[in-house]
Amino acid sequence: MRSGGLLQGKHAFITGASSGIGAAAARVFCREGAAVTLAARRGKRLAALVDELRAEGYEAQYVVVDVARNEQVAEGVTHAVERFGKLDVAFNNAGVAAEGTPMHEMSDEVYDTVMDTNVRGMWNCLRHEITAMLDRGGAIVNTSSTAGLVATPVAAPYIAAKHAVIGLTKAVAAEYSASGIRVNAIVPGATHSEMTDAWMAKVPGVAEELARAALLPRIAVPEEIAEAAAWLSSDRASFVVGATVPVDGGWTVR
Repeated sequence: MRSGGLLQGKHAFITGASSGIGAAAARVFCREGAAVTLAARRGKRLAALVDELRAEGYEAQYVVVDVARNEQVAEGVTHAVERFGKLDVAFNNAGVAAEGTPMHEMSDEVYDTVMDTNVRGMWNCLRHEITAMLDRGGAIVNTSSTAGLVATPVAAPYIAAKHAVIGLTKAVAAEYSASGIRVNAIVPGATHSEMTDAWMAKVPGVAEELARAALLPRIAVPEEIAEAAAWLSSDRASFVVGATVPVDGGWTVR
């Protein structure tokens, strides 16, 4: 186990932890000294990741949580605090995307799914995490997207949801910074993950197009996004609050 890392002695609650950026964050946060509670809907994947982390000497546990269901989030955060006695850090990373469909053809079901997970899920997590942090402070990082800053066609619900994440981040930061709770958002660019790679495989040429659009002309690996989240979660970022931090290879510069 690494000693003296960015998150040494802290306990972190990470959602969307069964794959992609969330799973990478589990590994990065542990390497930086944190104990972690991992939350997602896919219990088997979480169990395998926790086994991996424990085999390397890290403190880790998991809870099966659908962030869109408030009672599950409440139970997950409570379990996390009961196990480790506190909550220092939360990385709200769970999210879903929608297949590219023109807005006038988008079904209510797709809209509801995207908004329930990405916005209501964020709302649910923030309320319970803040409650757990009120007495001692903490740091929260929310995952938005470049879609939270700029718009592209055939993704209206996702764009609306990721803009809402940034709005929630600012609102909560303004309300709870006096309680010692720092809340920030990261804005990942195109990043290799189960969800993104599946989408890119369906659309010929889109991976190359995304890479060319960034100042660093490639697609990120999940660990690069997780490293930014770890820094924002740490005391090294003690004067950063209410910020929206692009981790996009310069995509939004253009």
